[in-house]
Amino acid sequence: MLEKLRNFIAGVNSAEPPRHHFDADDRRLAEAALMFHVIAADGVVEDVESERLRAVLASRYDLDEQETAQLIDEARDADAEAIDLYRFTSVLKRQLDDDERASLVEGLWEMVYADGVVHELEDNVVWRVAELLSVSGRLRMEMKQRVRQRLQDDGETQTGAEDG
Repeated sequence: MLEKLRNFIAGVNSAEPPRHHFDADDRRLAEAALMFHVIAADGVVEDVESERLRAVLASRYDLDEQETAQLIDEARDADAEAIDLYRFTSVLKRQLDDDERASLVEGLWEMVYADGVVHELEDNVVWRVAELLSVSGRLRMEMKQRVRQRLQDDGETQTGAEDG
């Protein structure tokens, strides 16, 4: 028994901290953290939102299932540790051009509409991120309308979604 306790203590002392696959200045982590922040803004992350996040990230970055899961886990942790959105938007503003930043805002709207309903907290997060990324209010609203229209055409949004 004493030997088991020694082995346990030795194992705990030699355990390495978890390795992060994505660096803090990796745009993929910054974008994923913002997307996660959007789907969590209303306090509930529904399965359909998680699935949309997974699909968007896998497609956007050509990641396999394991890499996508790792990115989402690290993004969730980064979001939980962040005191504000600037941690992520500052990385993205340095690394993305105007079109890429607009595309990111469109991706955030994908997250907002994932459950078919625009919650005011989610809408507010997209507004704040767009402002921090210097994406105009006009372009932000165009992206919102584009995503909403595309999802309505695909029959994915609920009729109760707000236009705001």
